[in-house]
Order: sequence, then structure tokens, then C-alpha cells
Amino acid sequence: MNTPHSALDLLSLTPPGWGGVLLAGALATVLISAGAYLVGMMIGFFGALGKLSGIPPLRSLLNAYTTIVRAVPELILIVALYYAGTDGLNRLLALAGVGPVEVNGLVAAVAVLGFVQGAYMTEVLRGAILAIPVGQLEAAKAFGMRPTLRFRRIVLPGLIPNALPGFANLWMSVIKDSALIAVVGYQELALAARVAASNTKEYMVFFLAAAALYLVITIVSNMLFSALEVSFRRGQKPAS
Repeated sequence: MNTPHSALDLLSLTPPGWGGVLLAGALATVLISAGAYLVGMMIGFFGALGKLSGIPPLRSLLNAYTTIVRAVPELILIVALYYAGTDGLNRLLALAGVGPVEVNGLVAAVAVLGFVQGAYMTEVLRGAILAIPVGQLEAAKAFGMRPTLRFRRIVLPGLIPNALPGFANLWMSVIKDSALIAVVGYQELALAARVAASNTKEYMVFFLAAAALYLVITIVSNMLFSALEVSFRRGQKPAS
């Protein structure tokens, strides 16, 4: 007859505890989120510049991208992009005479979430750039600054403080969206909690533990973003 275990036993780092599994899932959540966040930031940077460019076809394409991604639920996008992307890649490889490949779960998770994040990053960065006073850019042009120098000395220092609140919100969003990756079979914190709960039938213990870990990640993230905002806004007049 099995002896019932206490909550502390179940959450210990060694068997019969599942604490190590939960911590590994939390680490996977942070890694997936960080990777997707960086991918989304790169997409968003070029997307924002493209939207602000004077090239109508590019602007139309980016408008369609940001509208569709923000309109369709993330779960549907993740499933569709994962399976359609894998199928499309294998079809291209078949045309090249190469056998099918199985996409690594971590890479797929980062790529899919990064694609979704890119649409939101595009709008955050576009708004941050538009918030830079036009007079600063005109003054830089009057001084004869080249576009690259204007970007480095005027645009980049101006957009970061404006974009930080949006960056913080998107980071919190991708942390939560990482739980959706479980549908394609990659184990992060939410799936680790589900596996532990289904094996022990202690659903309340493990889901509360997962919630506590998400809360810790969120609190630490808030502290880091607050420190960054204080640093980048140093010398600026506080809002009244």
C-alpha cells in the first residue's frame, strides 16, 4: 500500500518529489521566452522601419502581418505555424532530394512565439519612434548627420525609454504564451506541472507551485525592467 506524501515531499527536488521537474520546466519557460522575445524584437525592429518607410507594398505587407497575427488567437497561430511550417520545410527538402527532418521542439517553440511577438514588437517600436520629437531629427539633419549617425545618436536613445513599458508588457505576455507550446509537445513549466499532477493526482499542489514559479519570474522581471527604465530615463523630466 502506497504511503501518501506531504506537499513538501511532493515538491522536493529528488524523487518521489517533482520539484526538480518543475524547476527544469521553469528554466525551459525562461529560455523559450527569452529566445522568442529576441526573435520578436528583431522582427519588430525591421517591421517598424518598414512600416515607417515610404514603400507602399512593404507597408501593406507589414500591415497585413501585424493585423492577422494580432487578430488570430495565439493558440491557433502556434499550432498552425508549427505543423504548417514543419510540413512546408519537409516539402522543400523533398524537392531538393533530402529526406524529412523533425524540427527540434525548442527551436520550433522559439520560432513560432517569436513570429507572434514580432507583430506586437513592430507596433511598440513604431510608436516609440513616432514619439521622438521631430525637431530633434530635423536638427540632426541640419547638422549634417548621416542616417546611421542620426539613428545611433538620436533615434535609438529616444526610442528605448518610450518603448520600455511596451517591452515589459510583451515580456510578461510571452512568459504566459510559452505555456501554449505544450500543445506541440515541448515540456515547459505548465506541462511539467500537468505531468506531475497527473502522476500523483495532487493537482492543487502542483498547479499552485507552478503559479508561484510564474509569479517569481514575473516579480524578478518587473524589478529588472523597472531598473532599466530608471537607468534610461536618467536626466529626463518626470511626468507631472
